[in-house]
Amino acid sequence: MPTIEIDYEDFQSLVRVKLPSDLEELNDILSYVKGEVKLIEGNEVHIEILDTNRPDLWCTEGLARALRGYLGIERGLKKYEVKGESGVEVWVDSKLWDIRPYIACAVVKNVQVDNVIIQQLMHLQDKMDQTYGRKRSRTSIGLYNFDLISPPLRYGVAKPREISFVPLEFEEELTLEEILKKHPKGIEYGHLVQSYPVFPIFMDSKNNVLSFPPIINSNDLGRITEDTRNILIEVTGTVHDTVLSTLSNIALSLADREGNIFSVKVHYPYETLKETMTPQLKTQVLKIDMNYIQKVLGIEIKPHEVKDLLERARFGVIDVKGSEITLEIPCYRVDIMHPIDVMEDIAIAYDYNKIGARWPSLSTIGEVSPRESFRNLTREIMVGLGYQEISTFTMSNPNNLFARMNISRQRVVEVENPKITTLTCIRNWLLPSLMEFLSHNIHVEYPQRVFEVGYCVTLDGKMENRTRELERLACVTIHSDANFTEIKSTLDAFLINIGITQYELEAIKHKSFIEGRVGKIIVNNEDIGLIGEIHPQVLENWKLENPVATLEITLDKIYESTPKISE
Repeated sequence: MPTIEIDYEDFQSLVRVKLPSDLEELNDILSYVKGEVKLIEGNEVHIEILDTNRPDLWCTEGLARALRGYLGIERGLKKYEVKGESGVEVWVDSKLWDIRPYIACAVVKNVQVDNVIIQQLMHLQDKMDQTYGRKRSRTSIGLYNFDLISPPLRYGVAKPREISFVPLEFEEELTLEEILKKHPKGIEYGHLVQSYPVFPIFMDSKNNVLSFPPIINSNDLGRITEDTRNILIEVTGTVHDTVLSTLSNIALSLADREGNIFSVKVHYPYETLKETMTPQLKTQVLKIDMNYIQKVLGIEIKPHEVKDLLERARFGVIDVKGSEITLEIPCYRVDIMHPIDVMEDIAIAYDYNKIGARWPSLSTIGEVSPRESFRNLTREIMVGLGYQEISTFTMSNPNNLFARMNISRQRVVEVENPKITTLTCIRNWLLPSLMEFLSHNIHVEYPQRVFEVGYCVTLDGKMENRTRELERLACVTIHSDANFTEIKSTLDAFLINIGITQYELEAIKHKSFIEGRVGKIIVNNEDIGLIGEIHPQVLENWKLENPVATLEITLDKIYESTPKISE
């Protein structure tokens, strides 16, 4: 959980009210933003924020903005706007596409900063880099004295020894290569760029270096002091949406310090992205039904009361018509993706402690569902056929799902903010998980026969959440004589034991399998899965030295299309 350090007097001045000195009372107020005091050192207070989805709360300005609403000091949506164009343009080099392709900038003018505010900015920058930016691998932030910069700007590349400059907190000029070896930040983050033949570089029209993203700013232009009045914000990264939201968060913090935001035009050379203005402070509109609110929260509440609670949570209420409420979502609320996300804010503003407990109105008698009985039967049959059950993660990554399986990449459900680089998406088929399991057990005696009954997720535009969850069975056999005949006998035995006596195999081409030894499994005129021998290239990709035969079946299709099973 993020822990932020704030100056208590500065915090109170932003909230615009005298806050209690009593720790318990202060924690009661901070509970509105899921905060809790962890440490007090003089005037510095360390607050742990229990919400990892709201980077807007990871700074003094964001906390104060939210609390002003809950405490009734301000109501409704706080409007932020771009005052105009700064006239600054940034030109992006196409060679950055495989390194660090995206950049977003803004100029904030007439900011009154002192040492306390600068410290708060540095804390926010570091917190965003470490958490939301995934230790600068997704995003990193640079702040510059705009008055010392000569636009237009260039976000390009340079060879390791081609350019030298004085990095922040140093006095000597270093090449980019030397920065990675000598500067503390270069040593810490050098792994993000050192594998590439050229490195990212951010420069102005006079070839003055602003920064070496995502490593370090220059000591000349990249230093903010109490004399700085106009600030250039730069965010680079590998995910465009994250870069944009990070820039907005920093820009709004300075706007809360009475700064005026001006946009910057970024010129991209990519096919999918050409020209964009940043920052983008657009709000979103969402409609919520009163019946949905009452059902989720379990309380009787009227539309005007919901309107009041939403405004306390800093949403804008555009209209209330009958049972439908139309609200405006602040530009900084990147966590709002569905009406259910708004329910929590309403409940917090209402006060969870006021929501009474209620026993279920219906009594039920528990029993194993037909679906669970079918699932248990599947497992029992596979164990009886000599296979051992395993359980793997439903999360995976495109490399395992596609590249190692020798097939082209497909659209899958990806995690917007993954914490582990090997778990970035939800699997759309089971076989790669079993292949990964085999690759981790090459030291175990052969033959190995394993199976898994697990869930996969595919995209489906007809569903409410645009995805469909499917339960599948996959099994693999690996040893020196594993072949199509063996896995087909497994398929025959499995289908007979669940009551299916007739099925067809249709020959297909699939790059994960050996041509001529792979087919679709057809039951009741429906494609339920695949069977075949794994291609040698796939075996090499997984470092396996023995043949592998496998099948994968969608159990949902069998269950739904076979009446005897579902009875």
